[in-house]
Amino acid sequence: MEQMPKIKAVMVGLQVGDQPDFEHSMEEFKNLAEARGVEVLGVVTQKTERIHPATFIGSGKLEEVKALAEGLEADEVLFNDELSPAQISNLEKKLERRVVDRTMLILDIFAERAKTREAQLQVEAAQLRYLLPRLVGMRASLSRQGGGSGLHNRGAGETKLELDRRRIEDRLAALEKELAKLAERRDVLRRQRRKNELPVVSLVGYTNTGKSSLLNAILEQAQGAPAPEKKVFAKDMLSATLETSTRRIRLAGGKEFLLTDTVGFVSRLPHHLVKAFRSTLEEAAQSDLLLHVADAANPHRDQYIEVTNETLRQLGADRIPTIMVYNKADLTDNPAPRAENGVIYVSALRREGLDLLLEAIAARLFGDYVRGELLIPFDKGHLVAYFNEHADVRSARYLENGTLLEVECRRADYERFREHFL
Repeated sequence: MEQMPKIKAVMVGLQVGDQPDFEHSMEEFKNLAEARGVEVLGVVTQKTERIHPATFIGSGKLEEVKALAEGLEADEVLFNDELSPAQISNLEKKLERRVVDRTMLILDIFAERAKTREAQLQVEAAQLRYLLPRLVGMRASLSRQGGGSGLHNRGAGETKLELDRRRIEDRLAALEKELAKLAERRDVLRRQRRKNELPVVSLVGYTNTGKSSLLNAILEQAQGAPAPEKKVFAKDMLSATLETSTRRIRLAGGKEFLLTDTVGFVSRLPHHLVKAFRSTLEEAAQSDLLLHVADAANPHRDQYIEVTNETLRQLGADRIPTIMVYNKADLTDNPAPRAENGVIYVSALRREGLDLLLEAIAARLFGDYVRGELLIPFDKGHLVAYFNEHADVRSARYLENGTLLEVECRRADYERFREHFL
């Protein structure tokens, strides 16, 4: 299959006032562009005290960007901020090239990566909400035809699809109706998990910290070599995971919990996407325990941790008990496994530190377990099956008046069946 040629682009960044993280923001924006398949040929930056209302950057800098784009034969000009509809229109007229802002770029990436039906619908809804105000007063439609996962904006050479306001609003209404049904189905599954009394652990963290790889490593560590369909998609790229995946993890002794992989966070995530993925991220807010995964080797690790913490605060998930996990420790001078200062260092790639992590999870989730003996009458044999399923049965003996079990079980089960305990 012949590969499509890379889109060539010039990147523009505006530093308004004192922005200590400006250089890092530009570096991340370039990585986002590359994740979309764009080759950044040149970079133009400007420091200013205010944004130009009509063209975002000043007229002199605009001429510089135009000359650079023409000289490098760039297809697009990327702006590391969200632009207004008027700014996009004015810039495209002046630069005579497609203008892509930060929000549009992230939407493009998410559209490319969406795999499940729900993620595809969420991305399409986010794209339409972004597109709607940008149709007004523009000569050409900004909409672009995509494949099965919504409106992919893939740049030059794509078929343009004329979408008027009413069609977009009708489509949005249909999307929201279908998403509501999917959210209701997810709530039913969540309630079912609660009914089964399985604790839920969620992996959270910045994009590309290795959350999906860690889930696969834990699954393998706990269950040996899992079936291929049990593994989740994992790849070293930004925003590889756009939907939650949940797997049942069974520890030694029969204790079980559900481990959920969530969408990776990005700084300045477009509000269209925050709304679109709120239902997916709510998995984290409903968890019993969070594993906050950070890239131990990333020089901007602390900043990414704060972005994640702020997103968790917005979701109301900041009070959930959390274990801090530094993944990719094999890329640092102090490799895994180790635990210090409240952080567990692991390497999902090398399967190092996983025992330490699972012990910490077990201590947090099952710290209230009690050990004891109970005598179950033969006419209540279903309780023997229940404890075999939900507890660590150390021994079983058959006496004249019932089955004597020595178990380690949840305190909730101890209280529930107290009458049978000796």
